[in-house]
Amino acid sequence: EALLSGAAAGLLVDLSLYPLDTLKTRAQSSAGFWSSGGLRGLFQGVSVVSLLSMPGAAVFFVTYDTGKRRRLPVPVAACLGEAAACLVRVPCEVVKQRAQTDRLGRRPYRIFADCLREEGPAGLYRGFRSTIIRELPFASLQFPLWEALKALAGPGWADKPATSAASGFAAGGLAAFLTTPLDVAKTRIMLASSHDRLASGSVLAALSTVHSERGLPGLFAGAAPRTAMIAIGGAVFLGVYDTVRLLLSRLAS
Repeated sequence: EALLSGAAAGLLVDLSLYPLDTLKTRAQSSAGFWSSGGLRGLFQGVSVVSLLSMPGAAVFFVTYDTGKRRRLPVPVAACLGEAAACLVRVPCEVVKQRAQTDRLGRRPYRIFADCLREEGPAGLYRGFRSTIIRELPFASLQFPLWEALKALAGPGWADKPATSAASGFAAGGLAAFLTTPLDVAKTRIMLASSHDRLASGSVLAALSTVHSERGLPGLFAGAAPRTAMIAIGGAVFLGVYDTVRLLLSRLAS
């Protein structure tokens, strides 16, 4: 149930919110929003997401649900899920974000091939550390809040898809806004050229660079589309997850 529900939820949310994700990535790019493509080609790189969003989301929910069944605290189960999912998600993010900001309009497979040729397999995991550093605080905020908001709905309502979606909207939006600086650092590291000092993957160096260039507002670049995207995404992702899981449970009974 977790495998199929997570895969369905991941694919639907990533495809439906892809333009917002592109806007967020371009706002965070060192080249600037308009130089990175502006409002053009908002679906650049969507094919790589179509291919890899399902396994990434499935890995997360299988790990998360297993952790909860083993009576691990929700923040711990969520962090383990995110860490496992990042093994699939990070190569997808590297290719996707480079496609979203590529001024030459290269296809994702070409970006993938160029990355392998120039940096080797390690290039596909550029930003793995910064992604983990972003995802663990995010998961520690989003999923306990999601579970707590569902519980507040009371017996008979907590497991309803509508309750799950509303709770996911609130939890996702708050967690997204608070972790935006870490997302900015991750984007800068993934988009850095192989000769850029940020290619080393240092989150502190990325945050310092952004702050020196743009001040505090730079650390929250893309906060509006990121918050909107993840709030809506939280509603769709977690609502669809619980909907599919409920349907599968009924089919199995």
